[in-house]
Amino acid sequence: MTFRDPGVFETYRRYLFSIAYRMLGSAMEAEDKVQETYLRFQAVEAEEIEYPKAYLSTIITRLCLDQLKSARAQRENYTGDWLPEPILTGDSPATLLLERETISTAFLVLLEKLSPPERAVFLLRDVFDYSYAEIAAMIGKSETNCRQHYHRAKQYLRENRPRFEPSSDEQKQLVESFLRAVEAGDVEGLTHILAEQAVMYGDGGGNVPSTLRPVAGRVAVIRLLLGIYRLAPQEMRVEFSEVNGAPGVLLWQQAHLLGVMTFSIADRQIQAIYNLINPDKLAHLYRLSGR
Repeated sequence: MTFRDPGVFETYRRYLFSIAYRMLGSAMEAEDKVQETYLRFQAVEAEEIEYPKAYLSTIITRLCLDQLKSARAQRENYTGDWLPEPILTGDSPATLLLERETISTAFLVLLEKLSPPERAVFLLRDVFDYSYAEIAAMIGKSETNCRQHYHRAKQYLRENRPRFEPSSDEQKQLVESFLRAVEAGDVEGLTHILAEQAVMYGDGGGNVPSTLRPVAGRVAVIRLLLGIYRLAPQEMRVEFSEVNGAPGVLLWQQAHLLGVMTFSIADRQIQAIYNLINPDKLAHLYRLSGR
């Protein structure tokens, strides 16, 4: 066997993660699939691989498809709202931020409604710009079949896709105002900040108490927010960060990460709040923080 320079794989590591994360909505699972791809890459003789990028993209796509198929029933029976594992994107490389909207929490939640092949074909076509012929070879289906998957996914996303506005200083200021209003119990302030049809999602995964279904409507969301704040630890600390391409906050109790809150913002109002407090999904961020 001819061993290859590890640098060949490292050239594409971030790119492979960007595919896997969008496919799976889980940073930990994406890292696992990247590592498995590396092992498979190393097990093949160098002379057998003419185009490493195409080979690696095919391997990780198939691994992710297998993972999605096995996880589908588990996610359908998930306790409460399913939210993706958050990732910090403020300093992320361009390969991960490619099409920033497609790593937003709202978009990853929407992708969960697609079948695994629809999800794969849509992402490979729209985000990573592969041709139908390339996609067909990657997922083992015909070009005609891939076109059908793509058009079904595209239609669903067109009908349900939320508006997305990239993170900005103005959005950060809005989130800061939101947090001050929650802390002060300022109902009038929250009324101006939240859209009339605002929705709040909570993901405790059955591990910690959380809402079991989305809470819709400005009045109901304000009531829930103020109730949650009253129960929060007094020493809780808020850390601002860009999360999944949008303004977000990390909630800390000393060195313990309690949760991550992200926001969907449009028309200078918060349209949706995603409150992730499932400790299993926070483990990746906590590890990266080094605390």
